[in-house]
Amino acid sequence: MLFWQILIDGFAISSLYALGATGFTLIFGVSGVLNLSHGAIMVAAAVAAWAAAGDLHLGAYMAALVGVLVGVILSFGTYFVTVRPIQRSSRIAHSEKEIFILTATLLWGIIIQELVAYLFTNNAKTVLPIVQGVVTFLGVRTPANEFFTAAVCWLAIGLLWLLVNRTRRGKAVLAASMNPRGVTLLGIELSSIYLMVWAIYGVLAGIAGILLGMFLGVSSYSVGPLTASAFSIVVLGGLGSVSGSLIAAYVVGYLETLTAYLVSPAYRTIPALLLLVIVMYLRPQGLFGRR
Repeated sequence: MLFWQILIDGFAISSLYALGATGFTLIFGVSGVLNLSHGAIMVAAAVAAWAAAGDLHLGAYMAALVGVLVGVILSFGTYFVTVRPIQRSSRIAHSEKEIFILTATLLWGIIIQELVAYLFTNNAKTVLPIVQGVVTFLGVRTPANEFFTAAVCWLAIGLLWLLVNRTRRGKAVLAASMNPRGVTLLGIELSSIYLMVWAIYGVLAGIAGILLGMFLGVSSYSVGPLTASAFSIVVLGGLGSVSGSLIAAYVVGYLETLTAYLVSPAYRTIPALLLLVIVMYLRPQGLFGRR
């Protein structure tokens, strides 16, 4: 029974990580930004959905939409408050801009985390599930919301794939991740590409945060572990590689699930971080990284 429980729970949490890491990787692939406010945006979206359902008495669907909207707003806030000013600054040397942006997004994430704690306390919050009930699968009684979570994650990833590979605008995003200068020579403004990518990222992070809030619950204390998990996944899979991030998400997700069940939930992130250290030592570019 324990084997099947780990298999089912691990698949759900890995799907969540895959969705969150896809947005994280997309941002880096196109704009070269490692967004360390990632966990804070996910948590804020989940808490917003929780508050919309509890305080505003909205239904599960409307509360989820509020959470996604908050994710998009905070994503644009990250771009306009921390990223773009540094990218356009003439006072900061080009070679130093990456570390400035890394630091700025980290501080922005801490600000969001502290605001969430101040406005809604540090207590764990569970978002109102969209799908209720329990399903018996492979002899294991599992909340139906877990299967819903995995399905929504892969639906979102599939829609993103269609957008990037089957639409003109999506192909421009793909081209920008490979050769930004070449895109500008074609007459496409990089600024519009960046806005589109940050909007997509906000939607993905918002959905991932809300689903996580329905599945496990979140609090302001979740920000650090979520950012660490996302960072581990994208570095393990290879910076800029979406397929690598998807594979790494399942490696990290199952490692964390195994640790939580067999050792203790308090140590669930440690094996993934140790694996990250080993991979960085043996293969710094990650499993499928281009750079």
